[in-house]
Amino acid sequence: MKYFKPEIIFEDEDLVAVNKPAGVLTIQDRFNAAIPNLITILKASYPEIIPVHRIDKFTSGINLFAKNATSHKWMSAIFESREIEKYYTAIVDGTPYPESGRIDIPIAESTVTRGKMLVHKRGKPSITDYKIIKSYGRYSLLHVRILTGRMHQVRVHLQYLGHPLIVDAMYGNRSAFYLSELKQKKYNLTKYEEEQPLLGRQPLHAHKLLFTHPITEQPIEITCPLPKAMSAILNQMDKWLK
Repeated sequence: MKYFKPEIIFEDEDLVAVNKPAGVLTIQDRFNAAIPNLITILKASYPEIIPVHRIDKFTSGINLFAKNATSHKWMSAIFESREIEKYYTAIVDGTPYPESGRIDIPIAESTVTRGKMLVHKRGKPSITDYKIIKSYGRYSLLHVRILTGRMHQVRVHLQYLGHPLIVDAMYGNRSAFYLSELKQKKYNLTKYEEEQPLLGRQPLHAHKLLFTHPITEQPIEITCPLPKAMSAILNQMDKWLK
């Protein structure tokens, strides 16, 4: 993954959006600049590029960049004033009730675990809307919209709801998802086999952005299809959890 060509899913004179693979950083790691990141790769083609926002390393999907300082200034204002709609797709444990709702709970940084966030009254206001797209009983596919942009917001709020991502070592119940969890007694391994995970990263995908272009004032909709890893999980759920 050290060298790869980012997939451009939207581009005009001011902005460029990339389909960020899971496992790739948006910007350089401050402790290890050699870790793959989009900004370093994109600067070869866009010398003045600036990230408009960031998504978690193991979250896939739309990552938006400004091609120049002017467009970055305007886009930053749009994000700050919440004039942009940000949508995610998530696969979670269980079936949320009600089937749609709003999580309006402040999120703060943990004072105990570095890099971890948690629901706490001392935190910043954080709002997440969710809606079930499909329920499999033990698992659900969710459509999620965030109205604020806190670190790990979707993951923390889904944990608070009691329905964390099916793979999330920090906020969920497991670090990998296996086919045996779907097949249960129907799945048998010989003593020489070791089951390989169907999914080893969090099933969270930034799939849509909606906003008014700050320069042209035209409505912009950017979409990004689910990655193969998430689609494969859903296909197996369709097969075994009818």
